[in-house]
Amino acid sequence: MSSARPNPLPRLNRWRTNVVHVPLMFLSTVAFGSLSLLVSLADKRGRVQHRIARAWAKSLIFFAGCSLHVEGMEKLTRNRVAVYASNHTSYMDTPVVFAALPFQFRILAKKELWPIAFIGWYLDRSGQIPIDTRNPHATLSSLGAGVKALRAGMPLFVFPEGGRTPNGELQNFLSGAAYLAIRAQVPLVPIALSGVYDLLPIHARHLYSGKLTLMAGEPIETTGMTIRQTDELTERVRSAILELSGQAEGEPAAAETSLA
Repeated sequence: MSSARPNPLPRLNRWRTNVVHVPLMFLSTVAFGSLSLLVSLADKRGRVQHRIARAWAKSLIFFAGCSLHVEGMEKLTRNRVAVYASNHTSYMDTPVVFAALPFQFRILAKKELWPIAFIGWYLDRSGQIPIDTRNPHATLSSLGAGVKALRAGMPLFVFPEGGRTPNGELQNFLSGAAYLAIRAQVPLVPIALSGVYDLLPIHARHLYSGKLTLMAGEPIETTGMTIRQTDELTERVRSAILELSGQAEGEPAAAETSLA
């Protein structure tokens, strides 16, 4: 996967990150995080908190100097109760997902995020689901909570790679997303993020602003599938995300919806 991010990053980009982008993004996170915590005292269903999270996410994309576009929006609204699986390229993936998906959902996220001020507080108070990929027993318990949420009508979002890519390439997938979709008998929707790795790759401290794209693929139906087909479904969704990423590199793409 080729990167448009220059190395080294121009001095102007580093200056803007330190003086403009990061201070504004930090203030936005504190403001919206505080508001979400206050609202959570009465918002038992999390609907208002989710709207606040979407506003926060859009503000971060704006303050990062980026535009956000969605390809295949109709595929995101066709099967709302589903497992949505995406490549994981950057810390900015989560704001992109919140800004783009037009409905309330829950995220399966690494438990290491929970101790982080404001972000962890929001994750906890809004009912997001922590997962410990290093502890099989804890992982199974978390997946059980995810299945319960799906059966109650709440969509889930998962990063099957289990962590950010170190080089922009799609990594091997954990089987959790496929397991959840099969157990709950709901569709598994592949999603590919583009431009977010260039914005803020792993271990980078400075932003490289540009166009961000979320591409949604055809939902993969799981009706009638069994747990024994988890690995097969995992490979299918990974292949679909690889194909979607290829569209971003020059193949014909679906119509875009601008969110910025």
